[in-house]
Amino acid sequence: MRRVRALGAAAAALVLLLAGCSGDGGDSDGRITLRFQSLAWQQESVAANKELVAEWNARHPDVEVEYVQGSWTSVHDQLLTSFEGGEAPDVIHDASDDLADFAYGGYLADLGKLLPRRLRDDIPQASWDTTTFGGKVYGVPFLQEPRVLIANARWLKESGVRIPTPDKPWSWPEFRSVTRELGAGKGRFGVAWPLKEPVSATLNLSLSAGGELFHRRPDGKAEIRFEDAEAVVPRTVHDQVNVDGSASGATLGMGGSDTLPGFFGGKYAMVPLGFSYRQQIVQQAPKGFDWQVLPAPAGAEGLAQGVSPQTLSVAEDSPHKKEAAAFIDFFLRPANMVRLARGDWMLPTGKEALKDPALRTAKDDWATGTALARHLRPAPAQSVRGYPEWSDKVATPALQEYYSGAIGLDELRKRLVKDGNLVLRRYQR
Repeated sequence: MRRVRALGAAAAALVLLLAGCSGDGGDSDGRITLRFQSLAWQQESVAANKELVAEWNARHPDVEVEYVQGSWTSVHDQLLTSFEGGEAPDVIHDASDDLADFAYGGYLADLGKLLPRRLRDDIPQASWDTTTFGGKVYGVPFLQEPRVLIANARWLKESGVRIPTPDKPWSWPEFRSVTRELGAGKGRFGVAWPLKEPVSATLNLSLSAGGELFHRRPDGKAEIRFEDAEAVVPRTVHDQVNVDGSASGATLGMGGSDTLPGFFGGKYAMVPLGFSYRQQIVQQAPKGFDWQVLPAPAGAEGLAQGVSPQTLSVAEDSPHKKEAAAFIDFFLRPANMVRLARGDWMLPTGKEALKDPALRTAKDDWATGTALARHLRPAPAQSVRGYPEWSDKVATPALQEYYSGAIGLDELRKRLVKDGNLVLRRYQR
């Protein structure tokens, strides 16, 4: 799962120094060496990645893959430094919403003709759309994570509210009503929204209500429009915090992990989190704590929500693109994709992998997450030039102020649209 990017040039250089230089990617005996930079960080995930690299090396003595450990917190700046310095890994693990600048900058190889049909056909087009820029494919999307509600199962049962399922989810108005029921007069909040980074959560969940925010004009350029559909999710969160008192204002500045102690301690009945947070809950929850995964609320577009899958790309400067693509094909065979998904507690993009019984069990609510896979869509803004600046300088402070009650909906709309379009125009001249 992507984490916050923050790295100075010195730290990036240190990562490159530790990783080493691959030179021309070949040894004196003619054996090819590929450097694979992985961002796996959970113990199970790192183990699965290293096991697959070892299996490849055992079967391909002429093409050795060297495992290089990267970090989500530093990947963007580290990759930029390595690209500009001619030191990029051959195979690159990243996320789709980080690829646009690298793709347009000429740092990533077009994989369109390098990947076998098996892999191309196994991954749905909606997933490929997350890594396609200007008609070219710059990454293979392989892991994805829906946002779900993690709930205190005992409180849900005791409250008598209707328990949502992927077939019959809560609507956004029903969700607001349920949080009032779960929190009113009980000395707790119905929900805790961890919105330290509010933009991604707001935009991705807004797809369920038909809110895209970024719209394409006839000339192909993007513009921001904040209409009724875009307001559904922000208004729900705002009103839960500032009108109903069913959501905790104290958690608005928290990350997802920060809310777990309060969740376990009885402060909140539900927390909207990424699907992979189940691992932390399994590891950290008090003995006997009964929790349950619920689908996120649905709107006019059902359970649709945006995602930015984890990806594998090939550096444009790699002298061994064909071999790198062959490794990716091996790495993402259905059985291997299942191993990677289970290691990261996420969902595979591959249709064959999603059929695996191991991802459809009631234990740890794998089945609930797998049922949501077909509703996942490309994150609304990941291909929009200028989005990072808009997100950091315009949307993040505006949403934070709106959710806290400091500004109203009209002011939020003005900032997102007027100030936002000024930013986009500079990138789309």
